[in-house]
Amino acid sequence: MSNATQILAALREIGSVKSYSREETHELIKEGMRAALAKRFGLNVEAEIEIAEETGDIEIVVLKEVVETVEDPSREISLVEARWDDPDFEVGDIMEVPVKFAEFGRNAVMAAKQRILQLVRERERQRIRDEYDDRVGELLSGEIQQVERGKLVLMLNRSRDADAIIPWKDQNPRERFRQGESIRAVLKKVDETPKGPKLILSRADPLFVAALFRLEIPEIHQGLVEIRAVAREVGGRTKVAVSSRDESIDPVGACVGLKGSRVRAVVQELGGERIDIVPWHADPEVFTKRALAPARVSKVISDYENRVMTAIVDEDQLSLAIGRNGQNVRLASQLIGWQVDLYGSREWLEKGAERALFGGGEATGEDYETSDFPLRELELAPATLAALEAAGYTTFFDVLDLEREDLLRIPAIGPEEADRVLELIDALTVSEEEAEAEAAEKETRSDALEPVEAESEESEESEESEESEESEESETGTTEAVEQEAEPESKA
Repeated sequence: MSNATQILAALREIGSVKSYSREETHELIKEGMRAALAKRFGLNVEAEIEIAEETGDIEIVVLKEVVETVEDPSREISLVEARWDDPDFEVGDIMEVPVKFAEFGRNAVMAAKQRILQLVRERERQRIRDEYDDRVGELLSGEIQQVERGKLVLMLNRSRDADAIIPWKDQNPRERFRQGESIRAVLKKVDETPKGPKLILSRADPLFVAALFRLEIPEIHQGLVEIRAVAREVGGRTKVAVSSRDESIDPVGACVGLKGSRVRAVVQELGGERIDIVPWHADPEVFTKRALAPARVSKVISDYENRVMTAIVDEDQLSLAIGRNGQNVRLASQLIGWQVDLYGSREWLEKGAERALFGGGEATGEDYETSDFPLRELELAPATLAALEAAGYTTFFDVLDLEREDLLRIPAIGPEEADRVLELIDALTVSEEEAEAEAAEKETRSDALEPVEAESEESEESEESEESEESEESETGTTEAVEQEAEPESKA
C-alpha cells in the first residue's frame, strides 16, 4: 500500500499548511475513499476504513449483506456467490470484502481527489466565516493584489486565502493606492456568495475612524473611554463623541494626547481629514451645544416628540455653526441623531421669539405658564438634581405642584433640599400671582369708572403702547446702527 502511504503523507502536509489536526486529516482521507468506493461499487456502498497511525497504511473493507435475491449490488450479495468463499454463509450475514487501493481505477481516484478538495474548500470557507463574523468593526491589514475598475482586491496578512475587497464607494476619494502597497481598513460586513464568504472592507465608513481610535488610544482599548457616536464626511470632517467611565479621566484629553500626538496619528491615516472630538452628554440639548462646536450656542429648544433641536446662535457665530456648505450643522445632526434647525439671533427675533433669550427683556409669569423648562436650569445642587431626576422629575412642571412632604419622600432629599426647591418654585411663580391680582384689581376699577373715563384710559393705554413700540424700535435700530458704524471703523 505504498501509494496509499504517499497519499496520506501528502494530505498530512496539506493539513499542516491549513492547520488541520491529525483527526481532521484522517477524516478527509476517509471521505475521499468513500467517494472512490461509491464510484466503483455504487452510491449505497458501506465500508470500514482504518488508517494505521504508525505505518500510515490504509485498510478498506466493503460490507455486503447476504440475501437470496440481490436488489442493490452496491450493498448486497447473493447467497450463492457468498458461499463460493465460505460455505457457512446464511441469509442475513454480513460479508467483508477487502479492497486494495491499487485496484481503484482512474475514475475512482479522481472522485476521491475531487471530494477531498471540496471538503478542504468548504472547511476553509467555514473557518473564514467563524473567524470574521464576530469581527465586524475591527481593523484589518493586508496587501493590495490588484486594482480592477476602482475596486481594491486585498490579500490579508492573517488569512491569505480570504476573499477581501474594498469597493470604490468605501474608499477615500483623496487617496490613491497601487498594487503591492500595504493598506489598513475596517471590516464592514461579511457577504455570502456562491464562491464562499467575501469580506467587505472600508476606509470611508465611520467604523474606520472608531477602529483607529481604539488602536491609538489605550484608554479606549481598555474600556475606560467609550466612543459614543461618530459622524463623518469622507475626506472633509469627522465628529467623534466620547465619554469616560472614570471621573478622573478626561475623555477628550485622552483622545487628543500630549500636544495632539494621539489624534495626529489618526489624522495622518485619514489623509489630513479634520477631526472634532466632543464630550458626550446624556441630555440632548447639552449634547447639541457641544456637537455644534467650535461655534458657541446661545440657546437650544428641544421638540422631543418630533426629535427636532432648534439651536439659536449669535450672528457672529452663525457661519461657524453652519460650516462650509452646511457641513458642521449636518455632522452635528448625524452625531446626536436629531434634526437640528439653526437660527441666528436676528432671524429668531424676527420670527417673534422671546427677547429674553438674548437679554432683550425679562420673562414674565405668563411665559412660565405656557412653556416648561428642564430642572437643570434651576440653581439646584447636583445631588438634589440627580435625586429628582431619579424619581422621575425632570422639568419644572413636574415639581410645580409638589408639597414639602412629597419632596421629603424622595430618597436623598432632606429638609434643607426640600426648602430650597420650594423657595425656587415660589420665586418663579410669584410674578404670576401678582399679575393675576393686578388684573383683578384693574377689572374692579374699570367697572367703577364712567364710560368717558374708560375711553380716556383706553386712549392713554394706546398711547403708552405706541410709545413702548417706538422705544423698542429705536433700541433695535440703535443696535443695528452701532453694528453699521463699527464696520467702517474696522475697515479704517
